[in-house]
Amino acid sequence: MLSLLGYLTVAVILALLLTNRVAAVVALAGVPLAAALAAGFGPDEIGGFVKDGLGGVVGTTTMFVFAIVYFGLMRDAGMFDPIIARIVRFAGSAPVTVCVGTAVLAMAAHLDGAGATTFLITIPAMLPLFDRLGMSRLVLTTCVGLGAGVMNLLPWGGPTARAATTVEVDANELWVPLIPAQLTGMVAVVVIAWWLGRREARRLATEDVTTVGVDTEAAAAEQRTPLAVGARTADGPAGPTGRDEGAAAGDRERSDRPTDQAPDDAAAEEDLRRPRLFWFDVGLTVLVVAALVSGIAPPEVCFLAGVVVALVVNYPGLRRQTERIEAHATGAMLMATTLLAAGVFLGILEGTGMIDAMATSAASLIPGGLAPGLPLLVGVLGVPLSLLFGPDAYYFGVMPVLIGVGEQFGVSGEAIARASLLGEETTGFPISPLTGSFFLLVGLGGVQIGSHIRHLLTWAWLVSLVMLAVAVVTGAVPLWA
Repeated sequence: MLSLLGYLTVAVILALLLTNRVAAVVALAGVPLAAALAAGFGPDEIGGFVKDGLGGVVGTTTMFVFAIVYFGLMRDAGMFDPIIARIVRFAGSAPVTVCVGTAVLAMAAHLDGAGATTFLITIPAMLPLFDRLGMSRLVLTTCVGLGAGVMNLLPWGGPTARAATTVEVDANELWVPLIPAQLTGMVAVVVIAWWLGRREARRLATEDVTTVGVDTEAAAAEQRTPLAVGARTADGPAGPTGRDEGAAAGDRERSDRPTDQAPDDAAAEEDLRRPRLFWFDVGLTVLVVAALVSGIAPPEVCFLAGVVVALVVNYPGLRRQTERIEAHATGAMLMATTLLAAGVFLGILEGTGMIDAMATSAASLIPGGLAPGLPLLVGVLGVPLSLLFGPDAYYFGVMPVLIGVGEQFGVSGEAIARASLLGEETTGFPISPLTGSFFLLVGLGGVQIGSHIRHLLTWAWLVSLVMLAVAVVTGAVPLWA
């Protein structure tokens, strides 16, 4: 009963998120609350589950709120402007180079194994560039997600550490045999980023040609029949070849591009810029990120201190500081409510026992005849399984049961663990609503959760399968035990 209710709860939440039917907070908090009541738990018990779940995400939520405000202040002050200008000159405004650079930057930033750090470094730096070039933000989150996912196999990363704990081996014993697969995955990520960049370049070129064609046709019509056009627009809307409609279409297209701003907006942004404080802001950001990576202080404290210093130095005075906080309050509040709702979701699923029941029932569905091919099956399904199980639920709940089944047929636990690491919450974590950093990725990127999952799922799965093929060839994962 609990396992069925758990699967139903996850399925309803995924359906609501993937179809963009409701806000994330409604799906993540409302559905689990209803499921807990349906399972027969009382308000007091549910309250305890919610409290435990919120306790697990409050630190992360606090960090995300201050991180959003901090990087928003840095954007306001213009710290990214010179960086973007240099990247644009290097790339020549070429979407291919921008996409490849974004993926490489994400891989480099993820060397510490923390998804939140990667997204906090990469998205704010590259988002203005994507907007300036008119590129899709979904391509940005896809390139960043692929780069971070393929690096999440590192032995100090969360999934590998969990898997090593479950199998009771050193993390390097799992990771070292997977190094050829990981290197191949990194190459695959760069190739996919290159292809996505080419596709974006073709799309942008088509849009530009379409806009120019509309304007040219309208201008030609105006030159051919200026009096007729004038008469028609005086009486009503211009026809398909009239100047008014063609110009309006072109103007609407150009007004949607982030490079064109109203004079008042441009003046307001210029007033926020602090070019004389550029190197101070860069140094402050380096210090904040270094403190975050080194772990000398909790992440929320690092960003809180950064926000305080940035406000005092860049925008002294109560009025200016209040205006800057209010300017970024909407994004911070949306992120905070989503993360807290995710805490409610996780707390209820764990407290009611649904997660444990789901793990046991999932393992029992595997036919005995397929057990020798269990590592291959786990590797193939790793990425989509990330939509159902978070890292703790899988590596501490599902995987131990899978290992127990596999050992009955001579399949080693290390083989199942390595196969799992090629997809489950590694390349799959940027599409998993069961991890807090996922919401940071979509929140900072400004994309819809469902749209992001649909756009990234196929590419993440492809990278996972490429790595699995290499792991099978090198013997890290057996084809049939």
